[in-house]
Amino acid sequence: MSQKPKKLATSPETKEEAARVAKSTQKPGQTKEQTRLIANGIQKGIEQYKKLQKAKSRELDKRLKLSQKQSNLTTEVESKSQIIYRQHWLPWTLLLFSWLLAGFYFFFQ
Repeated sequence: MSQKPKKLATSPETKEEAARVAKSTQKPGQTKEQTRLIANGIQKGIEQYKKLQKAKSRELDKRLKLSQKQSNLTTEVESKSQIIYRQHWLPWTLLLFSWLLAGFYFFFQ
């Protein structure tokens, strides 16, 4: 079951703008039918331009989302790969204690 693609209805603003442009470029002696055909051509051109701009906008949005996802992933990897070195307190305590004992030994001798 294949579905036919929906044909989008043109907006009234697009129709009005196409008619206005067609009337402004109308030559003397041109019939209303010819002007209407020109208006239809202009209208199709406007619709095609809008479709192209929407496609570009969608592509740009996809790229932005992809780059945001990649930047989020890299920051997560960087934060996870950061190694924190912690030293145990016992060696420092033993070193301090041995220096204190050596100091007391030489002081009271």
